[in-house]
Amino acid sequence: MTSVFATGSVADAIPLIILDPAGFDRWQEDASAEDRGMADLQKFTGALGDRALLQDGGRLRAVLIGWGEAKRRARGRFPLAAHRAHLPEASYRIAETPEDFDTLQEVTGWCLAGYSFTRYAGRPANAALLHCPKGVDAARITAMVDGITLTQDLINTPANDLGPAGLEQAVADLAERHGAALRVIRGDDLLSQHFPMIHTVGRAAAEAPRLLDLTWGDATAPKVTLVGKGVCFDTGGLNLKPGASMGLMKKDMGGAANALGLAHMIMALGLPVRLRLLIPAVENAIGAGAFRPGDILQSRKGLTVEINNTDAEGRLVLADALALADEETPDLMLCMATLTGAARVALGPDVPPFFTDQEGLAQDLAQAATAQADPLWRLPFWDPYEPMIEPGIADLDNAPAGGMAGAITAALFLRRFVENARSFAHFDLYGWTPVAKPGRAKGGAAQGIRAMLAVIEEGRWHET
Repeated sequence: MTSVFATGSVADAIPLIILDPAGFDRWQEDASAEDRGMADLQKFTGALGDRALLQDGGRLRAVLIGWGEAKRRARGRFPLAAHRAHLPEASYRIAETPEDFDTLQEVTGWCLAGYSFTRYAGRPANAALLHCPKGVDAARITAMVDGITLTQDLINTPANDLGPAGLEQAVADLAERHGAALRVIRGDDLLSQHFPMIHTVGRAAAEAPRLLDLTWGDATAPKVTLVGKGVCFDTGGLNLKPGASMGLMKKDMGGAANALGLAHMIMALGLPVRLRLLIPAVENAIGAGAFRPGDILQSRKGLTVEINNTDAEGRLVLADALALADEETPDLMLCMATLTGAARVALGPDVPPFFTDQEGLAQDLAQAATAQADPLWRLPFWDPYEPMIEPGIADLDNAPAGGMAGAITAALFLRRFVENARSFAHFDLYGWTPVAKPGRAKGGAAQGIRAMLAVIEEGRWHET
């Protein structure tokens, strides 16, 4: 595990002095006239976003960071991280903070701000590295940042370099790194081993569909299963997407990428669980073998599904994977998918909804989302909408007419394939940051997985 923190002498690191307006007033009382003059010249008041470089003969000696008021900070995340790109490349340490400074969150944000995607062009991010403060678990933050970086890199990679085979390689690399076992079922073997919907969705593509099945940990430990949607590109199939809607469809494997990132965190930290990661990896393409509107598909679970829109394919491949996962009665099963536009209409790109019937798990996820600055918001498995996914001609409808409650009906569809898991939650992710923000580069996004990690570490899902 490569550390994301500065090494060497902490004493030689440049101090970051983080001040709100009241703290700045107190600082001025003891500061030298020269330092007060430099702060004044740079218009530093302690307001959120203020920054002043204190120099001595051209050498950077300290940095003042404005912390501002709580109501302004509530409008964003990781305010400290906003300064990283504007500082010279050097080693820094946190020297002074206000009372309401959340060290763990802000250090995490600073480390996340070091990400840049440079596979094809561009330059690495500014190497302004922070020494890990006392009392902060450096290994845990490093594992989280590594997992998030993996997630971002996978989503940012276009489908010509990350199709089903490329996603398989990414899982194989992760398995090798952590000593995990990997089983892969490809092509027509999906039919003989009873994964008909994964096969049907991916059979028209140049690269064969496949199911990636990674396992790690003590077989007797509590079972944690992650299921991630791995649609490496989504044309919409015969219900072809318009060009504007297809432009970002390299991110339609964002659920798989987030599941991979979380799996890395779990294994890197050696959590006492038996981990299983299931990814149906396909491309929803157009060709002679493409499935059609009006087709009725068999599923692994035995339920039949009427296809009313081939662009609602993610729930089909997830259904077979969820059915497999459910067969071994996991203690906790988490499903991640870039599933519906309805979720984005409801909550926007920053706040993914999640669905669960377990009240304790819902409370734990909500609390962890706040504590980790990794937002999630619960939407209901609304039972009165169940008839909307029952077409009559088959057991289930993959795309109910009318477009109402699209995120909920998709979640209800998935829930039909989960009966045995002791705790289950589904996350409808966007997987993309449209505009760069502190600690969050534009492009592929990890969403909710730091909160999920905290819940898995806490372990109450296993006790209930």
